[in-house]
Amino acid sequence: MARVIDYGNLMHRAMRSLIQTVLEDIAKNGLPGAHHFFITFDSTHPDMKMADWLKSRYPTEMTIVIQHWYENLVVDPDGFAITLNFGNQPEPMYVPFDAIRTFVDPSVEFGLRFESQTADDDEDEAEDDEEDVKEPAPQRDAEVVSLDKWRK
Repeated sequence: MARVIDYGNLMHRAMRSLIQTVLEDIAKNGLPGAHHFFITFDSTHPDMKMADWLKSRYPTEMTIVIQHWYENLVVDPDGFAITLNFGNQPEPMYVPFDAIRTFVDPSVEFGLRFESQTADDDEDEAEDDEEDVKEPAPQRDAEVVSLDKWRK
């Protein structure tokens, strides 16, 4: 079997490292200017820690906002711990970086989205198990497509 470079996982690792670096700076120096974050994560991740009432309210996915009020932001190589205010009730939580689906800083129109690759990975593994070599698809001539019908 030929070795391939897994660019998708390398990009995800780099993007999660970027989030880690940003959150480490925020933990040390606070949020600068108008910066704030919307972080959506998989609340079913096995390393996710949050109050039972939050888990029952957000059984699959949750979005948190880090902006005006947060405490105890601590970042480690695998995720971050933070205390947020939910209806005047401080709640600590731990979010693994692997659970993050989106990270957005709307103040500078910056965002990251992590696409799930589990279905693709399963298909790749199934294909790797096949021993017969498939013939390459025949090459087709290029087609010219007119976009005029969509212009106004």
